[in-house]
Amino acid sequence: MFIWLASYPKSGNTLIRALLASHFFSIDGFFNFEIIKNIKQFPDSRLFENLGIDISNEKEVLKNYIRAQESINQKNSIQFLKTHSYLFNINNNPFTDLNNTLGAIYIVRDPRNVVTSYAHHNSITIEESADRMISSLEYGGKTSSNHISDRTKVYMGSWGSNYNSWKSFKPTGKYLLIKYEDILLNKKKVLINILEFVHKLKGINFVIDKKKIDNVIQSTSFEKMKDMEKKEGFIEAKVNSKTGKKIPFFNLGSKNIWKNNLDNKIRNKIENSFKKEMIELGYL
Repeated sequence: MFIWLASYPKSGNTLIRALLASHFFSIDGFFNFEIIKNIKQFPDSRLFENLGIDISNEKEVLKNYIRAQESINQKNSIQFLKTHSYLFNINNNPFTDLNNTLGAIYIVRDPRNVVTSYAHHNSITIEESADRMISSLEYGGKTSSNHISDRTKVYMGSWGSNYNSWKSFKPTGKYLLIKYEDILLNKKKVLINILEFVHKLKGINFVIDKKKIDNVIQSTSFEKMKDMEKKEGFIEAKVNSKTGKKIPFFNLGSKNIWKNNLDNKIRNKIENSFKKEMIELGYL
């Protein structure tokens, strides 16, 4: 069964995957870009194509979300799936079910910082980025794209609907909320919290391997991953459609401070649109 790593884009999902991949898919806890490939993304066009589904037929794709998950569901192993989708039910087609889902870890970040990071990642203006976050957005569905993640349509929703939808797992005790800002403050504490949650879901005892956890923390520093991207490239980095050059995935990290980067017009638009959620999360 899967533990979902869900988030709106540019909220820290990659960092959480790096932490978990280093811990579960390495012997010593040292991170590299290869081990993060153990945590797949969903939806993924290849899953549907392997089932003989025409990915250009979105109705058929939606009907087969559960079937695609069943095709890769290994109930006895620890499996994580990354998604930027909101937890939807479209025309009686659910995103997932409890036969495939063990739990959900939701990563959230102050939307006033998401907006600038999302703008950089997609080579758009900050105003365009804010408008996308406020609207109920879909992206992808470019079936001929060479970039695998662009081939399947993702129903992302707005920043607020994305966050709110995954809270439906909360009453079952299968939900863990992680704030990106807490990772910056104390990454080790957040990692241990996540590991305790994962082991609780699996019903197994958690014993801290201090040396391994220290290696995970040190090898997943923003500076090290940024340097790794410069030397090796990173598969999730996008290409600027105007210049044809790769856009650095690891850009500002903790230096992305909305008070320094956001004008009042955009700030007010975001705060007014997501006031309820931001108060709930302590951002306002």
